Amino acid sequence: MGFTRELLLWGSENKWLENQAGRRSFMRKAVQRFMPGEDIDAAVDAVGALSEKGISRTILTQLGENVTEAAEADAVADHYRDVLGRIGEGGLDADISLKPTQLGIDLDFESVYARYKDLVQRADELGRLVAVDMESTAYADPTLELYRRLRADHSNVVLCLQAYLHRTKDDLASLLPLSPTIRLVKGAYKEPHDLAIRRKSDVDANFLELADTLLEAVGKGNGSRAFFGTHDPRMVVEVNKRAEAAGLPKDSYEFQMLYGIQRELQTRLAGDGYLMRVLISYGESWYPWYMRRLAERPANVWFLLKNIF
Repeated sequence: MGFTRELLLWGSENKWLENQAGRRSFMRKAVQRFMPGEDIDAAVDAVGALSEKGISRTILTQLGENVTEAAEADAVADHYRDVLGRIGEGGLDADISLKPTQLGIDLDFESVYARYKDLVQRADELGRLVAVDMESTAYADPTLELYRRLRADHSNVVLCLQAYLHRTKDDLASLLPLSPTIRLVKGAYKEPHDLAIRRKSDVDANFLELADTLLEAVGKGNGSRAFFGTHDPRMVVEVNKRAEAAGLPKDSYEFQMLYGIQRELQTRLAGDGYLMRVLISYGESWYPWYMRRLAERPANVWFLLKNIF
């Protein structure tokens, strides 16, 4: 599966393939498994459908990255202000998550910080969280700096960390004095071999080692929070076992999974009293995101092939 993963990650960055995929109805049909639609209305409808199944906790994220003009970044920020307005008006248990490159970190750090800060302040008034997504390692240091500055004034900001990077253990250690809120994921970007752990078993082991660190921080009661972004049932079982051994209650940490993946597991965790939040993605810029989702678990390619044939 290693070659398949590398091929999918290469494809996620190929503009020719992206242009071709957007014209193919079977690709658009296949991606519907992982996202309810391309606009916020479809995402809000999905929030209601999930609530009927016993999952009321969600995250909303508009797909997109690497904007090239400040006006584009401003438009993204305006969109998320509107989303927060809809969350408040509807009384939804929904947070928002967005990428630094979506708010213009390629253009100007201070401007992207100002856009995030405004959204964090607005979300704080609603009692909601804003997640700062982690992208490729080229953005790791500015993203960490962005989070540190936001966290200095606000506790309702989340940072995503990726377990497949060698550096993440040290990054997490440097953040612990801030009593951070961390979303731990395995990671799904194409990285050089010297920066990323290659073998799945080693990534899993690092994920659990980092999970132990996060659960220990939660147990200290200093305000640290841990969100585990995984669809792997084995990781879920291991995290629960380790939390139980540490004497932590079910509602002291949270699992986060993508819309359309492991639906039965999501429902079961919520029904068993664990905190379960579903990330609902929407938007027109779905191609690179979708290819990275396939790369996270190459077996998902079979879902695509079933739609083709």
